[in-house]
Amino acid sequence: MNRLQPKRVAQFLFGIAVSVVFLRLVARNVDGEQLIASLAQARPGWIALAIGIFLLGYACRIARWRSMLLSDNPGLSWNACVTPFMGSIAANNLLPFRAGDVLRVYGLSGHLGVPSSGLLASVLVERLLDILSLLVILGICLLAFDFSGLMGGAVFQTGRIAVLLAALTVLLLLLFPALVELPVRMLVRLVGKLWRGSSIKLEGFFDHLFTTLRHHAKGPKMAVLIGWSAVAWGLEWAVFYVSAQAIPGLVEPVGGILAMPVATLATLLPSSPGYVGTFDFFAAQAAQSVGNPAAAATAFALLVHLIIWLPATLIGGYGIALWFLRGRPAITSERDRIG
Repeated sequence: MNRLQPKRVAQFLFGIAVSVVFLRLVARNVDGEQLIASLAQARPGWIALAIGIFLLGYACRIARWRSMLLSDNPGLSWNACVTPFMGSIAANNLLPFRAGDVLRVYGLSGHLGVPSSGLLASVLVERLLDILSLLVILGICLLAFDFSGLMGGAVFQTGRIAVLLAALTVLLLLLFPALVELPVRMLVRLVGKLWRGSSIKLEGFFDHLFTTLRHHAKGPKMAVLIGWSAVAWGLEWAVFYVSAQAIPGLVEPVGGILAMPVATLATLLPSSPGYVGTFDFFAAQAAQSVGNPAAAATAFALLVHLIIWLPATLIGGYGIALWFLRGRPAITSERDRIG
């Protein structure tokens, strides 16, 4: 365990350094006074609407997660899922190393009546659904906006094809997991030969993952999950567009539509907790790419970042505080209620 600490510290410091670099890029490209003026002109009504849409979108994400857990606990309620889900989002917003995911699987889920392996598998399936949704949205943006002049026609077309192929690959994994199960298991065996002792844990993990995927791929279950994802990410898309409407200086609010997939995918880059810097830089650049002034585009990026960060952090933090003050609730399942 101690041998991992220096590596973890190095990763954390590297993420902080990346955030600082992107923050400096943001600051270098915009006039401070113009930025403050753009933020001061933000329209409260549009901001309130964006927050409302954001919360509705997260309600759909919780419903999607609950749908995945019903196979282990058919009596699980939506309310029971709120604290572990929102608490994990708050922790990810504040702590490094995706600590919120660990908290959701092992720390806040004792009342769900679902084994940790099932919770971990649900988080991974959730990530696959999110990636699929983002790739589809990015593909739509690449069809709707023409950037061939900025990056060259051949490069632009190659990017479109790459996004399409990536989306199809994830969709095949979700709908037909058996197609990729064999090569993954072969890779796990190879890893086990190189690092002895790891194969048993990996095989157990992938056993449950593919069992989960096969279970959800049967009948309409995966279609339901994809449907929830489409609604949740459609609402997130709307949050960006409505947030763009809140900045009067953003003469092309359609830039918010493009900013959503670009800025969200940018959170895959190493950065500080809360994706400071990386999210803001790419959101601002996306808004600028359709003809918006730098100050207004940066004001939009900061505003939408605050809208998607602050409510989730406050709600999740409040849930975690209540959890530890009151103690975890009893297991929520049909079996326990009958018993």
